[in-house]
Amino acid sequence: MAKSSRAGDRAIVLLLVRLGLRAGDVAQLRLDDIEWETGSLRVSGKSRYEVRLPLPQDVGDAIAAYLACRPSTCPSDHVFLRNIAPFRPFRKGDGISSVVKRLMQRAGIVAPVKGAHVLRHTAATEMLRHGVPLEKIGLVLRHRGIDTTAHYAKADVTLLKQIAQPWPEVL
Repeated sequence: MAKSSRAGDRAIVLLLVRLGLRAGDVAQLRLDDIEWETGSLRVSGKSRYEVRLPLPQDVGDAIAAYLACRPSTCPSDHVFLRNIAPFRPFRKGDGISSVVKRLMQRAGIVAPVKGAHVLRHTAATEMLRHGVPLEKIGLVLRHRGIDTTAHYAKADVTLLKQIAQPWPEVL
């Protein structure tokens, strides 16, 4: 596998799992959307609702590594290009989901949902696990309602069992 392909795969997965981006958000990401000076990322997804998200160091490093070795034969301002000739931007999120499906299959990961969307759920669950309130998770995921966010952010039952207090005996 080519170096640019591995670097691109890593950057894509980190954007999905760390920021909870939709596959379409990643496919449409442009070079100008990355604000290196402020360490932020401009994302506009469904309904053209635009937000600025913090760009974690590991995600920024992965994007920079990919950009350093990305195919230069395509003069596109999209961040990610398909890694098979002709090198061109992903048109929709389907291509991004295909990347994730391939990586999950290669890693032997079996999940009820395959593709990029499962990583959006993972991002929400990880934020919840680290104590981020549902309202803030909803802002990052750009949800309109708390119910949707609650569906994404699954509680870690094993962790809850460790911190749950025993119910006092009722007489």
